[in-house]
Amino acid sequence: MKRYSDEELLQLLKSLESDRVERKESFNGDVTRKARQAVCAFANDLPNHNEPGVLFIGAKDNGEPSGLQVTDRLLLALADIKTDGNILPLPVLSVERRVLGGAELAVVTVMPSDMPPVKYDGRIWIRTGPRRAIANEQEERLLIERRRCKNLPFDIYPIPSAKVEDLSRSIFENEYLPSAFAPDVLEENNRTYEERLASCRMIVSPENTTPTVLGLLALGKSPQDFLPGACIQFLRIDGVELADPVADEEKIGGAFVEMLRRAEEKLRAHNRISVDIVSAPTHRIGMPYPPVTIQQILYNAVLHRTYESTNAPVRVYWFDDRIEIHSPGGPYGNVTSENFGRPGITDYRNPNIADVLKTFGFIQAFGRGIPTARREAERNGNPPPEFETSRSAVVCTLRRKA
Repeated sequence: MKRYSDEELLQLLKSLESDRVERKESFNGDVTRKARQAVCAFANDLPNHNEPGVLFIGAKDNGEPSGLQVTDRLLLALADIKTDGNILPLPVLSVERRVLGGAELAVVTVMPSDMPPVKYDGRIWIRTGPRRAIANEQEERLLIERRRCKNLPFDIYPIPSAKVEDLSRSIFENEYLPSAFAPDVLEENNRTYEERLASCRMIVSPENTTPTVLGLLALGKSPQDFLPGACIQFLRIDGVELADPVADEEKIGGAFVEMLRRAEEKLRAHNRISVDIVSAPTHRIGMPYPPVTIQQILYNAVLHRTYESTNAPVRVYWFDDRIEIHSPGGPYGNVTSENFGRPGITDYRNPNIADVLKTFGFIQAFGRGIPTARREAERNGNPPPEFETSRSAVVCTLRRKA
């Protein structure tokens, strides 16, 4: 990612007409919303500068410093713009404390996205000169046309053998769109069905309606016909070894919503509630495993797995003393075997799948799945989740409460 020199930043700071710069005196009140709009607009890069946009916090409209103190708390709040899930796909940005012209500023540098259009709060924000605006139909179409398969992650590659008829229009219009876009945007929408699919990266473009990997996984009527490994294999084993008898098994397929809901139902059925009426004056209700911990690990497995060059499913092995969840594909990007699971260390092999799972409500915020799983395990009295990583898989083991 490009890092501007002090001289370059000073030049941008003083450039009052640039569409690559936004200045804010502080990061309070309504500014937090406007700053996110600016980040979204820089990520869309409608003027096609192919250069990062910069958000200065601690600068007046004329470029003069406002005297804001740049604290670690402020920098953390700015960094949260990337991971709070309100800007989708996730923006690529850096947050720094810089001293420019003798004054301290917080500098947010935003890279143009390879996967436009980018949305904030269900709206596509762009720059028109020095101002922010919501994209109209033509501007949205330009952003869609800018995508190039060679620069894109696998989750929005086209599947040549699939057709737009293989996608469920009902799921798209009744479940996905109302969650993905603001109501006023949908009400004023005059775009065709194909234009809306393309805007959400479900097909290549309005002219080339070939479904993408994302489209099939999110909306596919039978996605496993094209991606056989995109499913969950459940085994309930009567014992503690893989060779012990199988008490229950199911291969769970379908598009994301159906697959994850069915998987949760299966897991709930085996997570039997116990009632303790002996050890305390009042009865206590407990579960062998906290449901939230199982959910978070399962969602992570579906999100972070590799879908490319493998037919391996996500595997859930439920033993008498533990649950093992196997996710195909090892750590990715900034995440390594050495730093796996550490707070603040995250990366996305499938950024557009992350977008869809957030839109459908399976993910509330990014980078918090494992910490949430650990917290709920501790509250329930379970040992912390254990992770084993390799180049080909990530395995999480959840131990039963004693």
